[in-house]
Amino acid sequence: MGEPKKYITEEELRTHKKRGDLWISIQGKVYDVSEWGNEHPGGDLPLLNLAGQDVTDAFVAFHPGSSWQYLDKFFTGYTLADYEVSEVSKDYRRLASEFSKMGLYEKKGHGVFFTMCLVFVLFAASVYGVLCCNNFWVHLLCGGLVGFLWIQSGWIGHDSGHYQVMVSPRLNRFAQLLTGNCLAGISIGWWKWNHNAHHVACNSLEFDPDLQHMPLFAVSSHFFSSLTSYFYERKMNFDPVTRFFVSYQHWTFYPVMCFARINLYAQSFILLLSKRRVPNRGQELLGLLVFWIWYPLLVSRLPNCAERIAFVVASFVVTGLQHIQFCLNHFSTNVYVGPPSGNDWFENQTRGSLDIACPSWMDWFHGGLQFQVEHHLFPRLPRCHLRKISPLVKELCRQHNLPYNCASFWKANVMTIETLRTAALQARDLTNPIPKNLVWEAANTHG
Repeated sequence: MGEPKKYITEEELRTHKKRGDLWISIQGKVYDVSEWGNEHPGGDLPLLNLAGQDVTDAFVAFHPGSSWQYLDKFFTGYTLADYEVSEVSKDYRRLASEFSKMGLYEKKGHGVFFTMCLVFVLFAASVYGVLCCNNFWVHLLCGGLVGFLWIQSGWIGHDSGHYQVMVSPRLNRFAQLLTGNCLAGISIGWWKWNHNAHHVACNSLEFDPDLQHMPLFAVSSHFFSSLTSYFYERKMNFDPVTRFFVSYQHWTFYPVMCFARINLYAQSFILLLSKRRVPNRGQELLGLLVFWIWYPLLVSRLPNCAERIAFVVASFVVTGLQHIQFCLNHFSTNVYVGPPSGNDWFENQTRGSLDIACPSWMDWFHGGLQFQVEHHLFPRLPRCHLRKISPLVKELCRQHNLPYNCASFWKANVMTIETLRTAALQARDLTNPIPKNLVWEAANTHG
């Protein structure tokens, strides 16, 4: 006979949720991952944000079946005494298992190959237009082509961060550096750090960096309480300057999105030059150096200052479409204050995400992120399968009376601007910036 099981309660598990004392539960078995945070491929934030609770659904979402074999070395010997699985979690895990049996995670199609070809055609056309033509409008078009290049390279970088898009890990890493650092000027290391936190804490005002855009934007009046960002590890002060910007955010949204890329450049260098542990820091910096050589050099070959400015503006404005879509997927959906819950994984991902309805021939443009609900539930699933699994996800939401948020690109823009406008009007109320009446607040909370 084996040793008798040792049990702890969920309340006891919740006491282990800080650096140096970090426990999680997977299928009721308790694991000590206190030291694993420094080695975890997804960074330490996902572990910290979900610490002290059962994370089975999140583990299923982010890890292939081969990862289960590595759990034993972290097992504490304890099992949750009060472990239960909700009906929606049972169905979610069953669906993930069916996708695995069908081999969907391994069947990646040829989308990456075609996108790579498109990226290099756009790059070659832009360089040729700048070097071999003297027409202002051709140069302006080339700037726009660079913007489209950044959009398409961004989709490859995004996919390669979630699953292996190439035939080997080494080539996958090369694709990440090429499409992210070298071609787009954005550190793939920074993106993975930021994006993993977003996926785990989808639409948490305190934990999701994709909603933390103070002082320029605030999607909820909850930000007026000067919440703390647990991603950036600082207080997001709602001061007079922030109030001013937020008061007009529904007017400034699109102009800011046109140049939002500048912030991504800055965040990449802030991370890589910080004391924070960054895997392959040298590779990351070298990749950014490649970008900051070829792009300024290409711009410098234009005949005059006016054309150079027009080229840069065109490339930034076009790629601004991608930044707008990032916001459409989440700004107008349900938000909440507090840490993410592993027990409500399926519910949080569906309530906090919005699909963009579009015909199948437009899938290449949206990069798969028009199926944001499906992507958040199954982030390792290649984008070529997201459309075919959409009806299954929609049916699962219907069975459990959960929202399946979907809108046209136009409607999603209207919803986003309405969300920003509502918060802007609340911010303008200088005498009562934070709703005090609970009935009023309940009626006006976004989502």
